[in-house]
Amino acid sequence: MSVTVNKELSRSFPSGARALTLFDKIWEKHIVKQIGGGPSVIYIDKHFIHEVTSPQAFNGLNKRGIKVFRPQQTVATADHNVPTLNQHLPIKEELSRKQVEALITNCAEHGVELYGLGHPFQGIVHVIGPELGITQPGMTIVCGDSHTSTHGAFGCIAFGIGTSEVEMVLATQCLLQAKPKLMRINVDGELNKGVVSKDIVLYILSKISASGATGHAVEFAGSAIRSLSMEARMTICNMSIEMGARCGLIAPDDTTFDYMKDRPQTPKGALWEASLAYWKTLYSDGNAIFDKEIFLKAEDIEPMITYGTNPGMGIGINDNIPTAESINETDKSGLSKSLAYMGLTEGTPIKGQKVDYVFIGSCTNSRIEDLRMVASFVKGKRKADDVEVWVVPGSKQVEKQAKEEGIDKVFEEAGFILRQPGCSACLGMNEDKIPAGKYCISTSNRNFEGRQGPGARTMLASPLTAAAAAITGKVVDVRELLVSELEPVEN
Repeated sequence: MSVTVNKELSRSFPSGARALTLFDKIWEKHIVKQIGGGPSVIYIDKHFIHEVTSPQAFNGLNKRGIKVFRPQQTVATADHNVPTLNQHLPIKEELSRKQVEALITNCAEHGVELYGLGHPFQGIVHVIGPELGITQPGMTIVCGDSHTSTHGAFGCIAFGIGTSEVEMVLATQCLLQAKPKLMRINVDGELNKGVVSKDIVLYILSKISASGATGHAVEFAGSAIRSLSMEARMTICNMSIEMGARCGLIAPDDTTFDYMKDRPQTPKGALWEASLAYWKTLYSDGNAIFDKEIFLKAEDIEPMITYGTNPGMGIGINDNIPTAESINETDKSGLSKSLAYMGLTEGTPIKGQKVDYVFIGSCTNSRIEDLRMVASFVKGKRKADDVEVWVVPGSKQVEKQAKEEGIDKVFEEAGFILRQPGCSACLGMNEDKIPAGKYCISTSNRNFEGRQGPGARTMLASPLTAAAAAITGKVVDVRELLVSELEPVEN
């Protein structure tokens, strides 16, 4: 790994020319007021809300007797606490039911568009925004959810906010923010067979740690990043927050524009052409200066998996779990604690570890491309008898498309359970929890202690690696099972 750090206290530009990064261009366009020597008041183009972090914010508005300032710029959906089976029935868990009911009431009272249970556009907030064309290049986007960074794949400044900030945006459509430092992570070269975007971001995390981008906005660049589809880019930006970054973003290009065209809420006709002309200006100038820059080679990346209790604790599928002697002094106590929780031993292979559950879903990997990838791998195969597999689409639109393409039938024949949209087993806030002591290979973004349920043991991996574990019942190198290039599922 090659790292360049800009040691200048302030940025300078040759011949008076001012070179801008992608982040600079968007940030400066959205400054409402600059507070001398302090933060900026930033205008927010789009505000996503859900049932968990919005009730207290609406309560604050109601206590002050004020309405949502610009309700047309807020979009709501129910995702975190919703069940992923029998969504037509009342929610059983009391707190979840109350939160969803509060969202319905608050949106109705304040004129906010709601894609609730039963709506054809319902789904995980960071899945529905892009697929509906709500997410567009150059925007500032916030949500009371840390993985709002997902939207940065479209060339946006997108980040999670706290409940008090949710109230602030509802009331003013603005937010008080300090400008972060800027980092660029370049990944160049061609990916090996069986290596996908989730492996890229887990590899980056393994190199810089779960705090390696703290205080920075991270732009992902390089030929390997440019070669990715939009859905794969979303996976990368989704997990930028796991590096400690404020947000992650990728400059828009023809891949972005082709994905966006003709989506329900993208501009149409002459407005599309005008928007496209602006979007094409959103890139970092050639001589723009970053506070820190990292260079990585795509060919060095193999299928990745985590062994510990933060997303930075990852290794290549054929590597041994690190020993205390092989890591930094400050990380040794964390390693011991993590391995004790995970029931794993330092210095031993993770390959061959038994798996009890496989979860394919979350705002990281629940889009149609993820489901297609898994289906193309498992077609004609059957899951291991002692493994339970949950596949949770990210939205009703993804679920609908999976059924239209026959993906649901492939999963059924393989013994996988295709559930209904929601955050599901990404986090223990709904009915989909992993039992204590059980091992789950998960395509989600966090492996914290208890994240998938009290005592659950989570190993993060790509959809391909998860699918391979579902078939074999253990951690395996998916490349050993890939006899040919993955073929699309026939309708």
